[in-house]
Amino acid sequence: MGGKDDYLRWVLEQLSGAGGISSRRMFGAFGLYRNGVFFGIVSGDTLFFKVSDASRADYESRRMARFRPYRNKPLLSMSYYEVPADVLEDADECVRWAMRAVAAGAAKKKPPKSRA
Repeated sequence: MGGKDDYLRWVLEQLSGAGGISSRRMFGAFGLYRNGVFFGIVSGDTLFFKVSDASRADYESRRMARFRPYRNKPLLSMSYYEVPADVLEDADECVRWAMRAVAAGAAKKKPPKSRA
């Protein structure tokens, strides 16, 4: 093991205070889960967290990049943003941001209103 596995291991250590964190390989990256809720992606040496309308501004104000899964489709993006380095390096702060990402991942979309 080495390279991206070392980075993943370090990320998991930083998130250990959240409890219940696991990872799964997915399409050349790793998905992060907390108690079954998908909330993060480790791609290369970059960590991305799921965002909601409530947390998106925290990432955008720091000019963090959005996760773009396809190089040949640069405009296609997902609701995952790169975690700022200072957040990732502070385990307690990283757990706080991760818990917001877990909440975003767990949020159920409201079903469309039926027309009466």
